[in-house]
Amino acid sequence: MASPRLETFCCPNRDKSTQFVLNFQPRFFSAICIGSASVSLIFAILQILPKRRGYRRLGQYPLPKPASSSRILLIISLCDILGCAGILLRSSVWLGSPNFIAKMSVINSTEVWPTAFCVGSAMWIQLFYSASFWWTFCYAVDVYLVVKRSAGQSTIVLYHMITWGLAVLLCVEGVAMLYYPSISSCENGLEHAVPHYITTYAPILLVLIVNPILFGRTGTAVTSLLKGRQGIYTENERRLGTEIKIRFFKIMIVFLICWLPNIVNESLLFYLEMQDDIKGRPLKNVRNAILITWFIMGLLNPMQGFLNTLAFHGWTGWDIDLNIQSQREIPWDSGSTSGAAADVYNPTVSTSLNYQGFVQDAKKTMNGNGLQPSDAISVLSEGSESSTIEIHISSELHDLEGIDADGESVEN
Repeated sequence: MASPRLETFCCPNRDKSTQFVLNFQPRFFSAICIGSASVSLIFAILQILPKRRGYRRLGQYPLPKPASSSRILLIISLCDILGCAGILLRSSVWLGSPNFIAKMSVINSTEVWPTAFCVGSAMWIQLFYSASFWWTFCYAVDVYLVVKRSAGQSTIVLYHMITWGLAVLLCVEGVAMLYYPSISSCENGLEHAVPHYITTYAPILLVLIVNPILFGRTGTAVTSLLKGRQGIYTENERRLGTEIKIRFFKIMIVFLICWLPNIVNESLLFYLEMQDDIKGRPLKNVRNAILITWFIMGLLNPMQGFLNTLAFHGWTGWDIDLNIQSQREIPWDSGSTSGAAADVYNPTVSTSLNYQGFVQDAKKTMNGNGLQPSDAISVLSEGSESSTIEIHISSELHDLEGIDADGESVEN
């Protein structure tokens, strides 16, 4: 589970509300975290491993996938996996070594390793989950820029600078303010902890507020682009537009389910901490709500890794491909796009109709015949290395119907 309360636990003079949640059934809570993290870690890794895929079509024509279409989504999954691994390690130590944990946060203690593990594991988890939040925000920005044809080859470098720079900066700044003047004598009160909580929840609130707006505008723009210059809006194009909107919706639903309990829990803990007597009878319902959301966090936070891969790719199956040559690229959307390798023969399609090479040759021919480049309406500018979605819907595909018909006759 990822919560700034775990960094606060490392302080010897931690507040009463933090002590309240961490002292309630700690072994059972650690067991829940271990179970959830283990399931998420195994299935998330299974999801992102390359699979054996056959040649499939979406309607009449498969969509070509860009060289780096899954880069951002893959980085998000890797950040989730690393954060989940941190939760698994920390919870395992908390459950298996109670004596080691008891030496944490002891005033005037000479033990260094318990405190170092407490701070190090908490910062590891916060860093990678914070990076996952920033990458999720950059994904929304990227797909919006793609449809606006503003994403270039240097965009992915900028994303790396923004996400890792902000994640490291905010993590270090928040922890430095929390442990001032030293970890063995943290300041009392809420004021010194506020910057740490702001740096933790700022990217979460950013994704919850801004991403739906960007996804909505992107979906509207994609619908317009799919209609094409000739105003043709076929069933395949309508289905593709719907699948893209559904993907955006699933990403936001997963994020909301996994992290809304954190916001609710933290709000209730702050309210409880401002009371004079947190054990009073009038606050019984508040305490119960805190404990319920606390255990929900332990269950759902680690599951983000696996649930995100389902939102990104759907269930990719168990058929893992261990062939190194075929592991060059992960399809951006297993549910709607797939392509055949250039050197693989498919008995259902003529070898002369390998789509990726076929489209490239067709593009060259059409450009040579004087067609304008704008005839290829795509969500992403051609040649961009930072794309997360690329949809080639244009009069090119309609003009290729005759060529495909010739290929079908050859097949027959």
